[in-house]
Amino acid sequence: MRCPYCSNPETRVIDSRDVGDLELTRRRRECLRCKKRFTTYERVEVVDLIAIKKDGRRERFDRHKLMSGIQKACEKRPVSQEVIEKAVEEIERELRNMEKVEVPSKKIGELVMRKLKKIDKVAYIRFASVYHSFDLESLDKELRSLRKKK
Repeated sequence: MRCPYCSNPETRVIDSRDVGDLELTRRRRECLRCKKRFTTYERVEVVDLIAIKKDGRRERFDRHKLMSGIQKACEKRPVSQEVIEKAVEEIERELRNMEKVEVPSKKIGELVMRKLKKIDKVAYIRFASVYHSFDLESLDKELRSLRKKK
C-alpha cells in the first residue's frame, strides 16, 4: 500500500478490524518513511455469477430473484424468514464454491428444490410444479414419491 503523503510503497498495518455487516476490513497503517498514519478499507471483490437459461441466454445471478422464488413457494407456510434467508445464503455459497462462474439455471433450480424438500414438502411441491411445469400425472407421481420416503 502506497503512503498517500509521500508515496512510499512500504507501510505497516497498526490495527485491523472488521466493519459491521459490510464485509469490510478497516486498517490503520503507518508509513515507514514519513511515519504518518492513514486508514484504508478493504473489501473482497466477488465475481458475478452468470445464470445460463434454458434457451441459452445468459444473465447475471440475481439473489433477490432467488429469494423471491423461495418466498413465493413458502407463502402461507410455517417457514420463517430466517429459514428462507439461510437457505438463500447456503445456495449462493454453494454456487460461488463451484469451479465455474457460469451456472446453468437448471443447477440453481435443483439446489432450490433440494433445500425446499428439507424445509417444507408443500413449498417443495409448489416450486417443483412451476419449475418442472408439472401436469396432473407428473404432480401425482411426485406426491407418491414423497409419501414413500416418509
